Amino acid sequence: MGHAPLNADLSAVPVFPLPSVVLLPGAVLPLHIFEDRYRALVRAALISDRQIAMALLSPGWQQTYHGRAEIEPVVCVGTILSHELLSDGKFNLLLQGHTRARVKDELPSEELFRRLSLKAIAEVPADEAALLGARQKFSQVFESGFLAGTKLGQTFAKLLNSPMPTAEVADLVAFNCLEDLAVKQMLLGEPDVAKRVEAVARYVTALQMPTAFPTNESYKNPNMN
Repeated sequence: MGHAPLNADLSAVPVFPLPSVVLLPGAVLPLHIFEDRYRALVRAALISDRQIAMALLSPGWQQTYHGRAEIEPVVCVGTILSHELLSDGKFNLLLQGHTRARVKDELPSEELFRRLSLKAIAEVPADEAALLGARQKFSQVFESGFLAGTKLGQTFAKLLNSPMPTAEVADLVAFNCLEDLAVKQMLLGEPDVAKRVEAVARYVTALQMPTAFPTNESYKNPNMN
């Protein structure tokens, strides 16, 4: 889960920018596609390799939304897992993220939608022993914290008791439990696995103590401009 398909081509990936969604590797995002340009994007993806890059629109996007609104420099590439074509030409999709990628260029295109040339972000790996403390923090939150007994808590408790790597669990926790888009975008762009996992553990633990919730300033990602 969360790994790029073999031979995934990132040279001309169609991009779907949204103002309120940050996709993370491994996470599954339901999408309802209704704008003509994004219907065209989905049709193109379905007859190609089913890849779509999800991008977060930068502040001020409202003025240029119908053109080429500015997007954040790091995106998440996902694969269309399933799709439903509705009678009015709209689509329902399930898109699973797999690759953190940095925007190299936006390509000139006569298509209705935008395409990006991307470069996958090379991660600084960490072994499971180095992530054990963070994994234990996750277990405390979902097995004995305020989320214990909830459907979400039960799901994550099962994942934490499975062989799933901690880094993959952390991305799913961040996607499903954290609401701050700036924090999620920081986590998307952080290549250091240990730093990223520790940050997620810190943020999700703080959800139990709203008055102590860290501010964006408490986690700086040196790789984000």
